[in-house]
Amino acid sequence: MRHMKTCSGLMVIGTAVTLGAGGALVSGTATGQANGNGGNACAGLPSHAALESALKAAQSENNGGFGLNMWGSIVNRDGVVCAVAFTGSNRGDQWPGSRVISAQKANTANAFSLPSLALSTANLWAAVQPGGSLYGLQHSNPVETEVAYQGPAQNFGQSNDPMVGQRIGGVNVFGGGLALYNQQGQLLGAIGVSGDTSCADHNIAWRTRHTLELDWVPAGVSSDNDDNINYQGIVPDPSLENDFSHPICTIAGEDTVSNISESLPNVRREED
Repeated sequence: MRHMKTCSGLMVIGTAVTLGAGGALVSGTATGQANGNGGNACAGLPSHAALESALKAAQSENNGGFGLNMWGSIVNRDGVVCAVAFTGSNRGDQWPGSRVISAQKANTANAFSLPSLALSTANLWAAVQPGGSLYGLQHSNPVETEVAYQGPAQNFGQSNDPMVGQRIGGVNVFGGGLALYNQQGQLLGAIGVSGDTSCADHNIAWRTRHTLELDWVPAGVSSDNDDNINYQGIVPDPSLENDFSHPICTIAGEDTVSNISESLPNVRREED
C-alpha cells in the first residue's frame, strides 16, 4: 500500500487483494496506517467486492421483511471500518440512514463479543430496555458523526467509502449485527446489515456471514448456543425468554419469521 498527500487529503494508491476461506476475496488495504492503527488493519476480512456479492445473494432470499435493498458494513476488531457496500443499483436504492446504522451494528457486535462468546445485536434488545440488565448500554459509545457523515456522497457504499479506515463507534440494539470468527476461532471483527425490518436484517446478516465463511461461532446465548435471534412470545419453553430475546417483526407473519430464523444455516463448529 502506498499513500500520497493531496490538497484534499489522503489518496489511496495501491490495494492488495488475496483469497481467503472458500476463495472469498479478503481485503489487503492497510487502512489503519492512515489512522494510527498501524499494519494491515483489515487483514483476513472480506473485501468490498466479497461483501457486496455475499450481501446481494443473502438479500435475494426470503428473509421475512419487505424485500428491500440493504446496506452492509464490516469493522475489524479495533472497530475500524473495512468495507461498506449496498445491494441496489445506486446509493439511493436503500434507506440512506441505514448506511451508518449498518456500521453501528457492526461496531456493536464487535464491541460486545469475545473470542469465547458471541453476542449479536439482536441478543441485546431485551437487556437494554428499562429495567433490563444492560439498560443504558445503548447510550454508550456514541457514533463519531464526523466519520459518519463526511463526503463525498457519491463514494458511499463504494470501495472508497469515506467511513473506511476510520472508527465509526455507535451502539445499535436490534437485529443485524454479528461477530466474525474464522476457522481458527479468531474474532476478526463484525458485520452489520441494515435496510429492512430488524428481523430481516438479522437473517440477511446471518446468511451473508455464512457465505463469507466467517461464522465459526464459539458459543452464544441462544438455545442452540450461538448468536441467533431469540423471539419473545413464540418460544414454547418460557425459560428461553430471557435477557437476550428480541421482539418479532410481524410484517411477514409470526410463523413465517420464526420458521425463517430456525431454518438459517447452522454456524460452523470445529467438529464440522
